[in-house]
Amino acid sequence: MSALAAPETTATTTTWNIDPVHSVAEFKVKHMMISNVKGKFSGLSGSLNLDESDVTKSRVEASIPAATISTGDEQRDGHLKSADFFDAEKFPALTFTSTKVESKGAGELAVTGNLTLHGVTKTVTFAVEGPSAPNKDPWGNLRVGLSATTKINRKDFGLTWNSALETGGVLVGDDVAITLDVEFIKAA
Repeated sequence: MSALAAPETTATTTTWNIDPVHSVAEFKVKHMMISNVKGKFSGLSGSLNLDESDVTKSRVEASIPAATISTGDEQRDGHLKSADFFDAEKFPALTFTSTKVESKGAGELAVTGNLTLHGVTKTVTFAVEGPSAPNKDPWGNLRVGLSATTKINRKDFGLTWNSALETGGVLVGDDVAITLDVEFIKAA
């Protein structure tokens, strides 16, 4: 081997696709300043490019159909899909693309990236537990999972609709807690 030859490298990056059947994006926001309303989105899609030798070199991209919002109340869901909130017809997807991954200890990461909703893109950081060790499902597929949380101010994304209460305060809080539970299947 020549002294100028490049050292051999072993590629340890694998691609994992979101399993939409076993993944969910949930949120909660204050209602009337007294309790939380919770909701969820389904139909997540995207991928994780996992660098198994250095997780901080990994990347993730995800997309969520805005029209899948469900809070358990059809009238409220319809309002949330309208131009007052997500405007799902004009902005059909909520997306996230990572730009930085930092290790925060064993099995804990800070994943920063660009979150786009309602046509507005902002940088957010998710606290992530995982990814888990790969496990084989009954059909021979390898799977990993993770949970991620963050908090955003909905007004930063142009979601400004609200209604004043007679007793003071507002109907919908500004801070929204987001929780993602995502399962990935290793790409062939």
